[in-house]
Amino acid sequence: MRALVMIAALVFSAGAAQADRLKDMTTISGVRSNPLVGYGIVVGLSGTGDGNSGLTLQSMQSMLSRMGLAVEVGDINAKNAAAVMVTAELGPFLKEGQEIDVTVATVGQAKSLQGGTLLMTPLMGADGEIYAIAQGNLIVGGLGVQGADGSSVTVNIPTVGRIPNGASVERMVDSPFQDGDYLMMNLNRGDFSTAAATAEAINEVFGPDVAVALDGTTIRVRAPADPDQRVSFVGLLENIEVTPDPPAAKVVVNSRTGTVVIGGEVLVTPAAVTHGGLTVTVNEDYDVQQQATVAMNGDTTVIQPDEPIVTPDSQLYINEDPAKAFLFDPGVSLASLVDAINAVGASPGDLVAILEALREAGALRAELVVI
Repeated sequence: MRALVMIAALVFSAGAAQADRLKDMTTISGVRSNPLVGYGIVVGLSGTGDGNSGLTLQSMQSMLSRMGLAVEVGDINAKNAAAVMVTAELGPFLKEGQEIDVTVATVGQAKSLQGGTLLMTPLMGADGEIYAIAQGNLIVGGLGVQGADGSSVTVNIPTVGRIPNGASVERMVDSPFQDGDYLMMNLNRGDFSTAAATAEAINEVFGPDVAVALDGTTIRVRAPADPDQRVSFVGLLENIEVTPDPPAAKVVVNSRTGTVVIGGEVLVTPAAVTHGGLTVTVNEDYDVQQQATVAMNGDTTVIQPDEPIVTPDSQLYINEDPAKAFLFDPGVSLASLVDAINAVGASPGDLVAILEALREAGALRAELVVI
């Protein structure tokens, strides 16, 4: 645990002085992917389908009727078919005829999609329009086996599969990339100092007043109107290197796993901390004495067992570790903070308690975030 904290600290310290490309730090407004979703039927399963699920039977009847076949729901068995939801991401600038990957997941009682084939499924965007058509054989990374006695073994997730290049794009999403005189570049991590440094770095390459930082996240960049020149311009723009400003001082605590990450900018003002532990161990034992009733019948002695007498026997052991104290001088850095806490052998729970106490005392120059 303590090693994890120290490693995280070194990563923060090393990353603070490293220049990053704008390609890795920013996104261009409007240039993004769009989620697609559709409902379909997977067939060809080996008895692991939905069975008599009403949703699947109704879907199969509707599909067959569109093909000119008149069938009743009672004539259909869906043990080799499954109702599924199909999802995909339509990337920016994709044109008609290009292909994208799709993910298929069951919505009914199907146990596995292994060996299944997805039938033609329209994929719609948030506006309800169809943007792609999916179809193909599934690749499933899991498996499930069930015995006649009800025992079963499941490896990974057999109810979810993928179809690489399983959907063909039928409609292009309009992009504002070529519209207007400006491009809006958004920082992945908003920071006023980094935004100002980004605008300055762009102006050093392309000339003054080309880029203006509008706020802590967005930089407005004047771009060429000609489409070919704009693409080349963005190619150069993305490779400009900027050194991000160090992030705000934070201590992040994961309350579920006990993980504590301390940022490289964390400082501590003068403070004295005392840390000790009290351990109480209770051992419960019982003293059992068997009672009996003795009766004489002529020359015969009869011994009749009675209820035993149970006497609790508790033993308490108390172990108190000597309290250890350490002192933080003004402006103590992260390395000194970690070394001092490690020196007293603090557990993850103790570490959180120490950090919370330092924050309440006003000595911790950082934001304490619990996730």
